[in-house]
Order: sequence, then C-alpha cells, then structure tokens
Amino acid sequence: MTTFTFVRHGQTDWNFQKRIQGSTDIPLNETGREQARETGAALAERSWDGIVASPLSRARETAEIIAGIVGLPEPELVPALVERSYGEVEGLNAAELAVRFPDPMADVPGREKRSHVVRRVLPALERLAAEHPGESLIVVSHGGVIGSLIRYITEKMLPQQGHAIPNGSAHDFVVDSGELSITEFNGVPIDPSIRSRAPLSLELTLPN
Repeated sequence: MTTFTFVRHGQTDWNFQKRIQGSTDIPLNETGREQARETGAALAERSWDGIVASPLSRARETAEIIAGIVGLPEPELVPALVERSYGEVEGLNAAELAVRFPDPMADVPGREKRSHVVRRVLPALERLAAEHPGESLIVVSHGGVIGSLIRYITEKMLPQQGHAIPNGSAHDFVVDSGELSITEFNGVPIDPSIRSRAPLSLELTLPN
C-alpha cells in the first residue's frame, strides 16, 4: 500500500485574475508562496518518504517550498502530473470565454478530455506505488488533475458542481491491490455513501 497526498499548487496571478491556466506555465505569486508554506507546515505534522511534482513552475516551486519545510530532498518531476490542457481558452477569464465560445457545450480546440488526464495519471501512480511500497508521498499537481481523479473514483459525486479544488489544499489517496482510493477530500473523510475506490488499470466510469 502506498499513500499519496495530492496538493494543489499555490496561487498564481492568473488564479487571482480567474484566468484559465491549463498547461500555460504561470509562476506562483507571493500569496501562492505563502499558501505553500502554510501547507508545508500542516504536512510537517506527518511523516513522509518522498515528494513528486508536475514540472510546471507553479507546482515545482510549491513542492520545493513544502519539501524544505517537511525535510525532504528536491522533488522528483513527473511529466504525467502536468495540468490538463485547455487549448484555445487558456488565458481567458469568464467574460472573455463567453464571447469567444458562447455555447458552453461547444468543443474547444485543443482542450484535453478529463478521461485522457485520468489515463495518463493512473500509470504514473502505479509506477510510483511499485517504487515506493508501504511509503507516503506528497504529490504536488493541479486542480484539473486532482479533480479528474476524484471525479473518476467517485463517479462524479465529488467535487460538487461549482466547487473548485482550492490552492494549497491536500487530498489523501491510497494505491493498494490494483485500486486507487480516496480517503479524504480537502481534509474531510469521504462519505460512505460515495464510491471511494476504482481500478488503476481499467477505467469503469470516466469523467468527460
């Protein structure tokens, strides 16, 4: 069994401006660095064996700050943990998005499907679990990645409509016996009525 605590990176200027980031590499701002320090202090109350991160600078710097606080070496960068690409809507805020794509159901050129995000992240987690059996890892990634995994596991019951993954928030997952399970969502145990585990190798219910 391997425990993965997923952390969303700290705030960036585009987060503050409510612009869609996706795969665009936007750095942390000072608020984001402070969020990373606060998350690191909270995580320092637990024991850790390693830390990995998306190679995008906002995730990498968040991981470096957390690693320094909890006493871990430099994070391993894992390309599969990069944020979901949002294609032609990256850089837009809600008003600009409504003008550019007035039909919210329209396909956006270049936007990555959530199912593709899940399919690229699951093998990375399976590899990390095989390399770190019985260990606890911090995984610094992105809202689109964390949300896609949670939607997959819970059959879209979480996150609820309109609920974002907060910057600096932490979510506990476990890989065991070929399954990925979520035990806590933003510090809150999963309601027993919600599906909390799903296969690593065979996606039964994928988010769009």
